[in-house]
Amino acid sequence: MHTRTLGNNGTDPLVVSALGLGCMGMSFGYGPPREQREMIALLRAAVDRGITFFDTAEVYGPWTNETLLGEALALVREPLVIATKFGFRIDAQGRRQEGLDSTPQHIRAVAEASLRRLKRETLDLFYQHRVDPKVPIEEVAGAVQDLIRAGKVRHFGLSEASVATVRRAHAVQPVTALQSEYSLWWREPEREMLPTLQSLGIGFVPFSPLGRGFLTGKIDEHTAFDATDMRNTVPRFSAEARRANRALTELLGTMAARKGLTPAQLALAWLLAKRPWIVPIPGTTRLERLEENIGAAAVSLDATELKQIEEAAERIPVHGERYSQQMARLVDR
Repeated sequence: MHTRTLGNNGTDPLVVSALGLGCMGMSFGYGPPREQREMIALLRAAVDRGITFFDTAEVYGPWTNETLLGEALALVREPLVIATKFGFRIDAQGRRQEGLDSTPQHIRAVAEASLRRLKRETLDLFYQHRVDPKVPIEEVAGAVQDLIRAGKVRHFGLSEASVATVRRAHAVQPVTALQSEYSLWWREPEREMLPTLQSLGIGFVPFSPLGRGFLTGKIDEHTAFDATDMRNTVPRFSAEARRANRALTELLGTMAARKGLTPAQLALAWLLAKRPWIVPIPGTTRLERLEENIGAAAVSLDATELKQIEEAAERIPVHGERYSQQMARLVDR
């Protein structure tokens, strides 16, 4: 697989595979945790197929997803980039608590714990998972800068941050990557964020590039989710919204078939064609889906095809909010 560079750090460029692998669903968020041996095999299969960029967070589990990656990837000889995140409050028993914590002392503690779980000497990319309104972003950037100077962290990232926050953080410690939701059914970043990132030389890592699975065309109003699946709380995944939003997946399916692709491959290829510094991180727990997603990296879309896809998609309104009210409160605005 070809590679892309996140950020504009000439002294230590962060070079990653054009597609990364979002690992959250292996341990958290989309039903019960998957069997560890199967996920270790999947992670190593991803490496064998050219994936070098893996995304996790301490809150996934909590802690168990980082531990899984540490077990699966610690002995891999190929150079890998593992991104993890800080910012949520977790008690000593590993239970997520209400609220956020990006105080410098908490950031340092999370970095040390993540290094142990991941079995690494340095965190390649350390994101603030959600912006903490109680801690100035300048203090957060300064704390990560200290970790970079100490050799504990290579690169600083933000997640679901606003344009203003990105600019303030970048003025203290250069931000290598912003991670936020972006796909054919959530194109808000195109308005202000993408131009800002381009002007500052910051890479973009879209999470949920397949709309939490909906853009694959495999989900409809009859799909039943496990009781622990986070999509049960998302308005965009109500049965009524799924029924209405099938118009978008049907469009994707028709356009993908013309190029001999699956809807997922077309959705990912569209993202890859938008900017050379965009690196989507689709998640999966199945080898056949991993291979399907990887196939998108070899797809080329020209300007005419991009325009056709976008104009067709714009004519279809998307129904339902992308977050529950509780999660929406954590998005920086």
